[in-house]
Order: sequence, then structure tokens, then C-alpha cells
Amino acid sequence: MTTAVRYRPVSLGGSLAANFVAHDDGSTWVSSQEALQPYPARLTDRLLHWAEHAPERTLAARRVQGGDWRRLTYREALHNARCIAQALIDLRLSAERPVAILSDNDLEHLQLALGCMLAGVPYAPISAAYSLLSQDYGKLRHILDNLTPGLVFAASASAYGKAINATVGVDTPLVLTQGEIDGRESTSFDRLLATPPSPQVDAAHAAVGPDTIAKFLFTSGSTKSPKGVINTQRMLCSNQQMILQCFPTLAEEPPVLVDWLPWNHTFGGNHNVGLTIYNGGTLYIDDGKPTPALIGETLRNLREIAPTVYFNVPKGFEEIANAMEGDAKLRDTLLSRVTMFFFAGAGLSQPVWDKLDRIAEATCGERIRMLTGLGMTETAPFAICANGPEVKSGYIGLPAPGMELKLVPLGDKTELRYRGPNVTPGYWRASALTAECFDADGFYCSGDAVRLIDAKRPQLGYAFDGRIAEDFKLATGTFVSVGPLRARAIAAGDPCVQDVVVAGLNRNEIGLLIFPRLDSCRRLADLAASASIADVLGASAVRGFFQTLVDRLSASGTGSATRVARALVLVDPPSIDRGEITDKGSINQRAVLTHRDALVEHLYGGGDGVILPRGTSRHHE
Repeated sequence: MTTAVRYRPVSLGGSLAANFVAHDDGSTWVSSQEALQPYPARLTDRLLHWAEHAPERTLAARRVQGGDWRRLTYREALHNARCIAQALIDLRLSAERPVAILSDNDLEHLQLALGCMLAGVPYAPISAAYSLLSQDYGKLRHILDNLTPGLVFAASASAYGKAINATVGVDTPLVLTQGEIDGRESTSFDRLLATPPSPQVDAAHAAVGPDTIAKFLFTSGSTKSPKGVINTQRMLCSNQQMILQCFPTLAEEPPVLVDWLPWNHTFGGNHNVGLTIYNGGTLYIDDGKPTPALIGETLRNLREIAPTVYFNVPKGFEEIANAMEGDAKLRDTLLSRVTMFFFAGAGLSQPVWDKLDRIAEATCGERIRMLTGLGMTETAPFAICANGPEVKSGYIGLPAPGMELKLVPLGDKTELRYRGPNVTPGYWRASALTAECFDADGFYCSGDAVRLIDAKRPQLGYAFDGRIAEDFKLATGTFVSVGPLRARAIAAGDPCVQDVVVAGLNRNEIGLLIFPRLDSCRRLADLAASASIADVLGASAVRGFFQTLVDRLSASGTGSATRVARALVLVDPPSIDRGEITDKGSINQRAVLTHRDALVEHLYGGGDGVILPRGTSRHHE
């Protein structure tokens, strides 16, 4: 007899239901059966609301140099934003001369962003990696050239000074939280806060409307140069109302978030910061990340702060699930009041999902609902949601209220297209590119592929089916769907595989380039931290692991489109300068294959280090 699964109670919008309309051109238009409810004209309207009704509630908090939490209340946030808005008005900034933010997530970054929105001045949070990790500053320079900022803000002169000197003209005003850059004039952030606000601030805010540009978010630019996605107030506010209707629990209790997701990306900066402000919540800024060096900080924060909802990428949930198995304090705090988990950015493997369910049941006697969806920077980002009882790995659900989808057959795939109030009007200073991305009916062409979970039960919704641009054909004409194959390889390669790139364009068979997770490989080999990469990857236990992985992937393939015939474990990590990886850790298939074409040739040449399934003779392809 099967025991019914028990979930912690959480108010959701019910299983989304959709209308499906088939058109003569072969496309299917899909829309939510639930209407989008009214939403404010400006996200800052919600800041004003909470500053009046809950002035002493913490809006955001961050540890001071890894110590105690420094808190910013709604009252303080509004006061400081008004001061900053006046300073920006005095500088005569505008969409043509916006604010560029060079900073990780911090309280100054947040206050500057709010000041910009009060003043009606767009801002652009730029990936800190383009300043701190890049060697040539190519992407940072491209973004600043596109923006022509009238003000550049950086958190630290010592951290960002070199990048600023290399990319920012001497006539561009600088604001710094800490320190000074030799030979450059700058203003301290504290001086912005000391600017007395005047009636000009109220007049500027009154002029802000739904079509006012709130910010520019630059795509990761893994295949091309980063594109500046225009984000209007209408996009931000309609999107938050969509989220609230899918997750009414957010209005029942002020949400508490512990979050590391970078604000230069739409998930962290739009979805999570916006969700906090819209619903009067509190966001604890997590200086950790799901990497070996920084996951400890995330775990420390989750042992101390109990979130009511928790957002992360799949890698983050994997690390947390593994840590909870041996950490009672982490289990007890994280699971004490969280009502829902939500992931995005990639697919969560079913084994990790099952482990989270198992730990929750053992700890508190009930599972925590795991929810997901699909969206993108161009949709602000929330667009499709899976919030029903039958959510599994790979599901993305149905359109959120107010969202329209258009499903267009393209060869063996079905492309997903978007239309709604949360969809961008286009790319900044790139009219030709904007025109290319919208079809004749005004739908944004995403390049994502989807498929119905069950064609006979369409209300179950859709599953993600990879990126169309990543898919390819073998020399035989056989079509290879990269997304599902990549997900299968990563899941089978746990814990020693960080990511994989699928090769095989115009070849006879599929090959993999494998980025190893070196810390896991080192533990498997029982080697010290000082051991070289060559020693780690050359250890017999590690070689045996990857050999077994290739054997399994080959044996489980059902044909040439799914059978892995060879693999190569890479020594060099993915490069952010070459666009192979974003600062969220997402690998771009095309960029890796382009920049490592010599390794692809080596993979198919059958040279040293190439792993073939056991029983396969070594050959050149």
C-alpha cells in the first residue's frame, strides 16, 4: 500500500490552466486562463508603501566584513534613496547618460538602484567578474561603450580601480564606497547620502511611468557581445504580480530570503530583489556561492537565518542537499519555516530532488514543495511556472497570468515565443537586433525549445527541450538534442562532473568534453589539496570513474543521437573572457566548441587521454 506524500502547507495559485489555440501556420498559441490583476505603475510605489506601513522592518541586510549583520530598514532605504535621487538629478543623468554599477550585491548597490528609480534614471548593474576576473576587460569596455554612462559606481577602489582606469574615461564622474583611485577624482558614497532632497525628487518620481526604463541588464554574451536588455517599470511590476498570483503565500507573510544570486542577472536582480520589495519582505545578502571556495558561507548563513522561501540554481541545491546529510543545525534551521523551494537557470536532477525530499521527510515529517518554471532576461524573467502537484525534473509548466506563448515548429523542435507586459521592448541602441528577435505577431523569439509532457493531457504543461542553437546534426543527418543529453551526462557524472559540452557536428558519433569538479576528484583520489591537476586527473580512481561514466553513457544510448562514443576530460577551466562561462557558472556550448576546436579535433583523432567505451577499438573518426 502506497503512503500518501505529505507536503508542508503553502498557498499556491493552484495548478495553472491554459487555453490552447491551433493556427493554420502550424503554431499553437497558449495563454493562461487566469487574468493578470492590476499592478502598480512603478516598483518604487511598493517601497513607498512599505516605508509607510512597516518603516522599521528590515528590507535588506549584509554581514559587515563577515561578522554581524548590518541592516537597512524600509524607512532608511526610502530616505537614502531620496538623497541619492537628488544627487543624480543634480548631475542631469538620463537614459542617454545612465548609471553603471560595478559591484557585487551590497547595501550601497541596492540604495543606488532605488535612488535611480526614484529619479527616473536608468542604471545598469554590470557583472563584477568583468572587472575582477577578466584579463582584458573586453566585455566591460563593450558594455560601457554601449551605455555611455554619466556616472560609474564601484564598491571598492582597490578592487575595481584597475578596471576603471582601463575602461572609464577621466571625464566620467566616479562614486566609490571605499578608497580612492590614484590620479582620479571621485565622490564618496556617503556624500551622495548627505545630499538634501528637494521637491525635485517628488517631481521626478511623478514623471516616472510604466514605460520608463528602470534598468539595463546585459546578457552574458557567451556567443556574441553582451546585449543591453531594456527593463521598463511595466516589465518589473507586471512580472511581480504574475509571481504573486502563482505564489499567493508571498502576501500572507512578509517573505524572508537568504540569497546570493547576482543582481546583474535577472533571477537575482529582478525576480528576488523585486519580490522582496513588492511584498514587503527581507533579503539577507549571502556572500557565498555554490562553489567549493564559497559554499561554506552560504551554509553558515542558512544555519543562522531561516528563510520562508528559498531560491537557488540547481548546483546550489545540490551542494545544500549534500551538506544537510551530515549537518543537523543546517537541516533544522533551513527547514524550520521554509514553505517552498524554487530553482531556475538549469534543470535540477531528479536524484538531488529526491534527496531533498528524503531529508525533509526525515527532519520535519513533510516535504517542501519544489517549484520551477522558465523565463529569460527578456521576460523580466518570470514567464512560465510549474506550481502543480505533479512537478518533476525537466517540467516547466504553463504560462503565468498575463503571459501569452506561441509554439512554433522548427524542424524536429518546437520553439517557444513570448508576448506580454513583462516582455522587453528591445535591446538598447540595437534596433536591427531588436527587429530580428520579434516575429510578425509581436512575439519575442526565445530560441528555447519545449515539448508537451503528455500530448493527451496538455494541462500538465511543458518540459524544457534544450536550446535550438545548441542542437546539431551528425554527418549521418541524425539530429542531436543537446539539452537532454547534457543533463543525463551531468547527472550520471555526479559528483565528479561539473559540466559537459556535447560535440559531434558533421561527425559520425557524439563526443563529450568534460569539465571535472576537481575537489570531488581530489577526494576520490585521496590526494592532498596541493596535488597538481595532472596528478588528480591521472589518479587510477579518477580515471576509473570517468571510464565507467563513458561506459554507462554509451550503453544507455538508444541510437547514434543519444549514445556517447568518446570523451575527453579537460584540464583548463572554462574562461569568462572567451564567453565560455558566466558568473553564475553556466557553460556556453558553442563558445567552448569554438575556442577549443583543437581539443575537438584531438577528441575525434583518438589521441592520448580520449576515453572510449570499453570494448571499443581506438580509431580516428
